[in-house]
Amino acid sequence: MSCLVGMVQVELLEDTRAQVVRLETGQACTVERTALPSEAREGDVVVDGRREPEATALRVLEVALKRARLAVPVPPGLEL
Repeated sequence: MSCLVGMVQVELLEDTRAQVVRLETGQACTVERTALPSEAREGDVVVDGRREPEATALRVLEVALKRARLAVPVPPGLEL
């Protein structure tokens, strides 16, 4: 099965290749950069070969909420 079928997130862009993660399974794989839309950037969500700004924004929000839930509050008076 191709890595670019369904919903993937672009993790890393290099000169000729890119690493993407299939959001359904978490499987990472390497693809030719030319297989992605030319406007794709790291962090973008691509669905069936198209960049999806709405899905990207939702993914950014999900990650921010998860990070906020995992954050450990600093007790008063403690300096880091």
